[in-house]
Parts: sequence; structure tokens; C-alpha cells
Amino acid sequence: MKSGRRALGVAESYRGTEDGATSTLAGVVVRADRTVDDFIFGRCAVGGRDATDVIVDLWSRLDRPDVRYLFVAGVALAWYNVLDLTALHQSTDRPVLAITFEESEGLADGITEAFDGEDRKARLDAYNALPDRRRLEIGDGPLFVRSLGLDRSRTETVVEAYTETRRPEPLRVAKRLARRLDAARRDGTIAPE
Repeated sequence: MKSGRRALGVAESYRGTEDGATSTLAGVVVRADRTVDDFIFGRCAVGGRDATDVIVDLWSRLDRPDVRYLFVAGVALAWYNVLDLTALHQSTDRPVLAITFEESEGLADGITEAFDGEDRKARLDAYNALPDRRRLEIGDGPLFVRSLGLDRSRTETVVEAYTETRRPEPLRVAKRLARRLDAARRDGTIAPE
């Protein structure tokens, strides 16, 4: 893969329990040679259903047609704010790779326990519509990837191109930025919006 090929990584940070809370999302454009090229921030509702729309908004506001891939850290941000990977793929017209770092029995039981009625049904429907999760051995350990717009072989090639140790660089940097901004909002260094 060419060293200048760019990917947008989106990760979140949230620490707290107050009602009406939001989670900080950071989007970072990283080249395959690990150079950070751009970044953007947003917020989604904790326990909400707006994370997909917020990521689409981040993509639109970045206005970076040179970005070739969209990486997201997980599929259920901000306490079961389940992503619609198909909508992300269609809205960005780019391959989407949702990556997690731990083995899991899945989220269906947690969603069922945490929600009732339409909130439960909408989340379970979104979760069940996700592509299958595949294990990849890259870097220092396994990654678990759901992808749209790439076949299995190409998915592995793309993830490997952006990964030095275990966490793809766009997601590693996005997570750090999200945590820093979240901490700055909490300690008053940056005024909350």
C-alpha cells in the first residue's frame, strides 16, 4: 500500500454517569506511513442512537475526498449507541472497518438487559444487521474486524498497513485525542459546549 494512502479513524471517550451525558468522538486522518494529517471532534449521546449520524457529520465536515478508508473503534459506542455500518459505508462511499480488541460473546445479552421496548428492538435490529466479525492476527495479538466494501484478503491488507503493534494507528491516535479532550472538558480546561 502506498505510504500516503489515508484513513480516518474514529474513537470515543466517556467517563461519567450523569443523565443526558455525551461521549466525545475524535476523528483522525492518518497516512499509511503513520503521519497524522487532520483531525475533527464531535459528540454523541450516551445510551442514544445517534452515533452513526455523528460519524457521518464528522466525515462531511472533514471534507477530505483523499481519505480511502473509515476505521471505527467498535460497533456500540457510548453505552450501546449501535452503529449502522451499512449507512456509514453508503454515506462515505468508502470501505468501513469496525475493529475491536477483545474476544466477546456479543452484545445481544447486554442490550436485552439494559433496554426495553422500542429501544431494545432498535438496538438489537441494528446489532443483528452488522456483518460477521472476523479474527485477524496482526501485530502483537488478535484483532476482531467487521468490514464492508472490502473482501477478507483486502481487509487484512488494509488493517495491517495501518497497524504497527496491535491497534491500528488511526484508532490509537483518535482514542488518545478523544480522552484528552474529554478530560479537558471535565476539569474545566476547555469549557463544555
